[in-house]
Amino acid sequence: METKEQIIQTITQTNTMSHEQPIIVGLDIGTTKIAAIAGRKNEFGKLEILGFGRANSNGVQHGMVLNIDQTIKAIQTALERCYENNPELQINEVYVGIAGQHIKSLQTRGDIVRQNTEDEICQDEIDRLVADQYRTYIPLGDQIIDVIPQQFTVDNFPNIANPIGYSGVKVGANFHIITGDKNAIRNINRSVEKSGLITKDLVLQPLASAAAVMSDQDLEAGVAIVDIGGGTTDLAVFHEGVLKYTAVIPFGGENITNDIKLGLGVLKTQAEAMKVQFGSALSDEAKANTFITIPGLRGLAPKEISVKNLANIIQARMSEIMDFVSFHLKQVGLDNRMLNGGIILTGGGSQLKHLLQLTEYLTGLNARIGFPNEHLSGEHNDEIAMPMYSTCIGLILKGYNDYENKQKQMSANFIKMGQPVLVNEPSIVEDETVTEPIVPEEATETKGVAVTQRKSLKAFLDSFKDNLIDIFKEEEDTKF
Repeated sequence: METKEQIIQTITQTNTMSHEQPIIVGLDIGTTKIAAIAGRKNEFGKLEILGFGRANSNGVQHGMVLNIDQTIKAIQTALERCYENNPELQINEVYVGIAGQHIKSLQTRGDIVRQNTEDEICQDEIDRLVADQYRTYIPLGDQIIDVIPQQFTVDNFPNIANPIGYSGVKVGANFHIITGDKNAIRNINRSVEKSGLITKDLVLQPLASAAAVMSDQDLEAGVAIVDIGGGTTDLAVFHEGVLKYTAVIPFGGENITNDIKLGLGVLKTQAEAMKVQFGSALSDEAKANTFITIPGLRGLAPKEISVKNLANIIQARMSEIMDFVSFHLKQVGLDNRMLNGGIILTGGGSQLKHLLQLTEYLTGLNARIGFPNEHLSGEHNDEIAMPMYSTCIGLILKGYNDYENKQKQMSANFIKMGQPVLVNEPSIVEDETVTEPIVPEEATETKGVAVTQRKSLKAFLDSFKDNLIDIFKEEEDTKF
């Protein structure tokens, strides 16, 4: 008869061989583009990009799906281009980003009184504490998307990152609750399902972008992630290792393009081209004697556009966006020297010339551009590492975090209190000499270790609620 160690080794080897790294796909449904990226982790923990496709987005405005049919066509076009890069690729499930003006957030507080005060705090009690927050009052038509716990308290001990293993009478926590319009979320779900895909999970776009461009050092130092998209600018603020605040600013790159179109009297395509090629967020940096020649329409004379005027229009809108960022930071008291990591700009709009200087001038904080290349392997298309694809890379990271957590749970099921059990097989009779149970790691953590664990990207990803899409599924959705 095999010994306990031999059985565990056999199970581990079988589990490793049968569970290859999966291919995970992130789908970013944005106002100006819809992008699909398929990736798989290599042996070094870096993402190898196996497929990439994008398409112009016509059915989405300000992050909300308004025309489902056009959105479906754009999703299918992005998938087709993904398959062109890799014909052997098969995409069935996707992690989808969600944003838009309908996203709101609020802060709450919850406490529970424990019955067995001498016992250590367990995960079930934390789950009950979180579940209580889903009964928080929100406006009619909105839905709670996520409940993210911040610092916990046990009796008179505040600022505890992970209370499991502590003992006390009362356990409480501050919570960051994120809500959204139920119909807007359902439209995203239907668009994905009608495209022949399964929504594995919905993830807030600013949190996905944050996971792609942040490091553990940024999370501990405190940063503000400003994701400048086409229809909205998403803000996520981190301080002392936890998410403190989220907000959606209803302006983005599309607004700048429309301002140029109206202000200079040009076509929208011309306005977008001028913004990308000649635009600047600081008018003082633009040369006053430089002009752009625009071809005339249907025989009309060409039009000359001053680069200085173009920069004035862009600066006015970007200043408005950064003023909103400063306002939200003041709302949570993190506007002055509290964020040592400064501001990380990402998204397509972050590539405007001289935007860093404008951001630092208006907010008083250091700023840098956030690229998702830290998580990518050396062999990838340079376009993938651009800030506009931070959300897609973050969605893949969220998917891998879920996968790795499930693998750990399966391994834990193999060994229950020192008794290894094969999945789908009869239980194995153990040697009676084995009596010492395996103690869960959470029960042996000290306070210092728990705080350190919380200040990591993995702990940040773990705070997301799994399978958000299940919240919004109703009976009528089965028709689609």
